[in-house]
Amino acid sequence: MGVDLEQGSDYVRVFGKEDLKPVDIITQPFPGFATDLQQPLTALLTKAKGDSHVEETIYMERFKHCHELNQMGANIETGSGRSTIHGPTPLHGADIFATDLRCGASLVIAGLMAEGETIIHNAYHIYRGYDSIVEKLKAIGADIE
Repeated sequence: MGVDLEQGSDYVRVFGKEDLKPVDIITQPFPGFATDLQQPLTALLTKAKGDSHVEETIYMERFKHCHELNQMGANIETGSGRSTIHGPTPLHGADIFATDLRCGASLVIAGLMAEGETIIHNAYHIYRGYDSIVEKLKAIGADIE
């Protein structure tokens, strides 16, 4: 995607850039691209310049987050275990629903990038998978409650 990375023994630091490049992803069992990462990455792909493609080979129903992202202004087409994310698209706050843990992570990321207020319903999905997520995000400057 064109970002710079710094890798340490137990961390990776990502340095953001304005001009993100689109990517094509195919989920695969380890050591391939993890299916758990495709939903959160989809939110970021709304900022890439051009079309990105995600092919889900493990959990074919893992595209429910795309409908919610589209409610926020994303331009994502889905079908047959694939999605195309047309970017970049500005995201705006919306009243949306986390349908599962990874969808919730995707919506948190989108909400942090969006203009205006985002309300995520069914947040229990997020809380069960991300310990102290609100406090951790506040600690790095997020406006979240």
